[in-house]
Amino acid sequence: MILCGNSKDSHWKKKWILAAQYIFPILQWGPSYSFKLFKSDFVSGLTIASLAIPQGISYAKLASLPPIVGLYSSFVPPLVYAVLGSSRDLAVGPVSIASLILGSMLRQEVSPTSDPLLFLQLAFSSTLFAGLFQASLGLLRLGFIIDFLSKATLIGFMAGAAIIVSLQQLKSLLGITHFTKQMELVSVLSSVFHNTNEWSWQTILMGFCFLVFLLLARHVSMKKPRLFWVSAGAPLVSVILSTILVFAFKAQRQGISVIGKLQEGLNPPSWNMLHYHGSYLGLVVKTGLVTGIISLTEGIAVGRTFAALKNYQVDGNKEMMAIGLMNVIGSTTSCYVTTGAFSRSAVNHNAGAKTAVSNIIMSVTVMMALLFLMPLFQYTPDVVLGAIIVTAVIGLVDIQAACQIWKIDKFDFFVMLCAFFGVIFVSVESGLAIAVGISLFKILLQVTRPKTVILGNIPGTDIFRNLHHYKESMRIPGFVILRIEAPINFANTTYLKERTLRWIDEYETEEGTKKQSSIHFLILDLSAVSSIDTSGVSFLKDLKKTLENTGTELVLVNPVGEVLEKLQRADNDRDMTRPGTLFLTVGEAVAALSSTMKGQSSSYV
Repeated sequence: MILCGNSKDSHWKKKWILAAQYIFPILQWGPSYSFKLFKSDFVSGLTIASLAIPQGISYAKLASLPPIVGLYSSFVPPLVYAVLGSSRDLAVGPVSIASLILGSMLRQEVSPTSDPLLFLQLAFSSTLFAGLFQASLGLLRLGFIIDFLSKATLIGFMAGAAIIVSLQQLKSLLGITHFTKQMELVSVLSSVFHNTNEWSWQTILMGFCFLVFLLLARHVSMKKPRLFWVSAGAPLVSVILSTILVFAFKAQRQGISVIGKLQEGLNPPSWNMLHYHGSYLGLVVKTGLVTGIISLTEGIAVGRTFAALKNYQVDGNKEMMAIGLMNVIGSTTSCYVTTGAFSRSAVNHNAGAKTAVSNIIMSVTVMMALLFLMPLFQYTPDVVLGAIIVTAVIGLVDIQAACQIWKIDKFDFFVMLCAFFGVIFVSVESGLAIAVGISLFKILLQVTRPKTVILGNIPGTDIFRNLHHYKESMRIPGFVILRIEAPINFANTTYLKERTLRWIDEYETEEGTKKQSSIHFLILDLSAVSSIDTSGVSFLKDLKKTLENTGTELVLVNPVGEVLEKLQRADNDRDMTRPGTLFLTVGEAVAALSSTMKGQSSSYV
């Protein structure tokens, strides 16, 4: 009895350990962590910190938030992710697209300049709802929802958003003070050219020089991946050099705008700033939902990309919960929406990161900056932050992927263009909604208009293939052979019946012109039909009756699994599944049925 009790206790203890390791992946690899791994993670952490600090400040300004919030968001979330995340390479922090969406959606109702406190409160509240939504998807295993953002949609959306983000930086790069709050292309360009009197040649010169420097650094790292540290360190070098130049030459007096004094110290609590009710509840829920989906999609996609390169698995549901809880905790510690950033993760991967400890090193480095280095950023010019953002987002315009989509699927290319033009000419969220709507329409079209193909025999074999794909394939006189390549259900039975009868009419017309025999058999190849419902079964029964009235017999080939089971249950008279109407292959069916057709057997043989 004592042994049995110990065994039971050991079993439950093992279950608790496995559960804890599932929730906190750090417990899996933590006990075997070594100094050798730490050396790699330490170098990686310092490298991504050099990129995270300038990017954090830049992306916060992109979201119309105080620059310090970007650094706060690069401190707490990486610590949370290191404990909960399953990716070894994902580097966490603010990202350009989520920052753009958050800022643009909130600015539609609240001005960040006239009411900065309310804007900040709404940003934290949106982050809370984004986190709750993300964590809920992981907890309920509903990650398939983000799959509605197809690759074509994301490529078009990201490219459009990158262009909008870059155009928004013209305010900083040209030194314009009065700039439009709208995000679409026409308003932005109109604002740029209607305020030419505000252009500052000093700002333009500085912006051009640093933009060229950053783009060259990026080009070098792309050409020679071993020199990844060149593009990783370039933003921080740009910040340091530009700050020294501004301070030395008092350039802020010449019209070059600077960040100004940043608050020293670690993240202040912000749970008392969250809005759970009131007139802005709808706004923060909608903003949280959109930014949550986009940031979650980006984070999981980046994590899976680098996991595939290192041959390990990333659990999508774990990632959703990790990113969601990271944002929930972040919303209470003065952080806005964060996720796995592609640029930082690429640097982290190339720098040799072994575990999520690199995020902890980055976070500690940001913490040191928050505690001791804030006064040094006082003279950092806005124009350099704009150049950093442009350099970071330019890689999101993937022309090669767009060309590949054009070659593979023209409809997907159309979806991509809708997302792209929707973003740049309407708004970021509208472009995304348009693309998702068209993608859903495509799915509905595929469900309600399933593909049916007519098969022909390849001479000298018993193989039957699509007549339009295999030019050598030939029709068999007296037979119409069709293959249905989709599940048969209530949504498509009407179309299938109409399409099948149309195939027969077309065949009879063609046969009539050639003065050959009429149709004796309609063979339906059901091998690609994975499921069928009651409407589908009724469709086959009705089709059989319709064909019998014209002297044509319906023959079924290779109904698999569920389809065969349901046909047998519904076929009380053994009319659909009797011998002579059900075959394993098309070749077998044609061979057996040809003998029943007088004068036609020799034409097949």
